[in-house]
Amino acid sequence: MHTDSSPVPGEGTARQGLVVVGLGYVGLPLAREASLAGLSVTGLDRDPDVAAALMAGRSHIDDISDAQVARMLAAGFRATADEEVLAGAGTVVICVPTPLTADGGPDLGAVRAASAAVSRHLRPGTLVVLESTSYPGTTEEVVLPILEESGLTAGRDFRLAFSPERVDPGNAVYGIRNTPKVVGGLTAACTGAAAAFYGAFVDKVVEAKGTREAEMAKLLENTYRHVNIALVNEMAVFCHELGIDLWDAIDCAATKPFGFQAFRPGPGVGGHCIPIDPNYLSYKVRTLGYPFRFVELAQEINARMPRYVVERALHLLNRAGKPLEGSRVLLLGVTYKADIADERESPARRVAAGLRQLGAQVRFHDPHVRHWTVDGTEVPRDEPESGAAQADLTVLLQAHAGYDLDAIEAAAGLLLDTRGKVRPRAGVEAL
Repeated sequence: MHTDSSPVPGEGTARQGLVVVGLGYVGLPLAREASLAGLSVTGLDRDPDVAAALMAGRSHIDDISDAQVARMLAAGFRATADEEVLAGAGTVVICVPTPLTADGGPDLGAVRAASAAVSRHLRPGTLVVLESTSYPGTTEEVVLPILEESGLTAGRDFRLAFSPERVDPGNAVYGIRNTPKVVGGLTAACTGAAAAFYGAFVDKVVEAKGTREAEMAKLLENTYRHVNIALVNEMAVFCHELGIDLWDAIDCAATKPFGFQAFRPGPGVGGHCIPIDPNYLSYKVRTLGYPFRFVELAQEINARMPRYVVERALHLLNRAGKPLEGSRVLLLGVTYKADIADERESPARRVAAGLRQLGAQVRFHDPHVRHWTVDGTEVPRDEPESGAAQADLTVLLQAHAGYDLDAIEAAAGLLLDTRGKVRPRAGVEAL
């Protein structure tokens, strides 16, 4: 049993340095905000090239510019691949990836490795926070035992909490500071310590009942989106068969000032959250002996959307008297989200693979991606308008702000719009 002990040795002393473990899309923005708030911040990443690039003033993620890295360095930020920096930390925040295994289960290898590194250097008075998304119970069942291999006891000798990351790449409105921060500690004092830490650079901190509630809050947020995206994706399939413009129906429904939130269909789901996080929740539910049917059905629907895009491409070409085999197909926008360079779990790769399997000559354009490979083979790159003019079919997968959609529509002989940005006409179809 872990009980509060007051004060924890070391609290309130000079050992107030922050170490952020993992300098990706979650860790680096966190390190930036904390640095600019005056905290002494060190970033620890297992990739020495990432650390070296940051120390040279070069960013590797969309949301942090080189100029912002320069300001972080001027504020005292340092990046390293040497775990010895953990020995001087007053606070450690773990922001490492939690991908899926080949069979769709949770891969906590990076969390375990980061926790072991922290444990090797853990000192009394340290606050350890896990931000990596995982199933409810991870903080207590996985991270806690590893940390206590140090010989220290959580709640008595050090503080332990979970705080779900809420980073939205490319969002120019909401960032670390103005997005409410949920924290849940192993004990009430752990929660209080985490809340005080984040309160130094986040406008609003929300205290959860405990670590499991904080872990569940993150999964609830993304499962909500996953299920509603699956709903409109399934509606897109049968609305096409019924001759209904679903995009128009959604716009009409969205005029209701209460009781409705608009979700829109697309070629599939991508990124670091929607395709992955609900799997963590369904995994945990399955350990209870029954399936999480809503999530598993949403996974099935969203996973089949790239194949549906390929089928629509095939039918559109057939109606124009062209076989898909041998046709030149241009894919516009291959990132998982508009106006960023993040390709993680992007459905574009599965669309391209499906088209290639049926014999199409696939080309691509994305203003944020210079080189793109599918199944180990580089895909030729075209320009959007000239490429559309030369293609038998153009497929808009991501409507980046830099695209002149009117010009692309005018240049394309056939256009399949998976984002509802171009109104249908002869030769132009919405998903």
